[in-house]
Amino acid sequence: MDWTDEGIVLGTRRHGEANAILEVMTRAHGRHLGLVRGGAGTRMRPVLQPGNVVRVTWRARLDEHLGHYVVEGLRLRAGELMVAAHAAYGVTHLAALCRLLPERDPHELVHDTLGEILEHLDDRRLAAALIARFELQMLAEFGFGLDLDRCAATGTTADLVYVSPKSGRAVSRAAGEPWQDRMLRLPAFLRVEQETRAPERDDLNDAFAMTGFFLERNVFEPRGLAMHESRAHFIAAVLREETRAAS
Repeated sequence: MDWTDEGIVLGTRRHGEANAILEVMTRAHGRHLGLVRGGAGTRMRPVLQPGNVVRVTWRARLDEHLGHYVVEGLRLRAGELMVAAHAAYGVTHLAALCRLLPERDPHELVHDTLGEILEHLDDRRLAAALIARFELQMLAEFGFGLDLDRCAATGTTADLVYVSPKSGRAVSRAAGEPWQDRMLRLPAFLRVEQETRAPERDDLNDAFAMTGFFLERNVFEPRGLAMHESRAHFIAAVLREETRAAS
């Protein structure tokens, strides 16, 4: 059996002295692993770095086997991403989220969104906004999508500024005001895809507090897992750089 697809490198682990097991998020074949002969060597190591875009050809005798990859580098951006702290942490966090998806299940939208984020990872504020939206997308992929279109209490679509931690549904300012200390804040940029204004520091903080709450409760805790520390490091790096830029 064999197929060829484009993929984004999520990570590798050494296999023996010279080989590596490569994990990629492919467009048509989902998160997929395969053995790269010579993958631990100096020639292939730069190609197999997280964040790079590669073309992979996978071959195996049976579909359930690990199989072998032949890899061609298409967009080797890993060196650029490692320059800034927020970008390095961001790549690690994105890979950790994708790693929660079942292996070999197609997730074309996840692949495409991941590629878009990596293209803009040099812009810390835009990257942070895209990653917060990606976390919302991943919640939906895991079966825990939030309803942010209308108020859970009144049905209105206007002035939605809170999210109920119980239901994961949006709440309007008027309906949520009496319980605002129990509510999660909903930044406008998470609801409006066409939002052109760069999110402010407080909006980013509120967004990650909200998505982090639901990821922890609905995705990580039921699996007996802890959130990867790269997420906290990414957020801290973005907010730290925002503070420096403002001073």
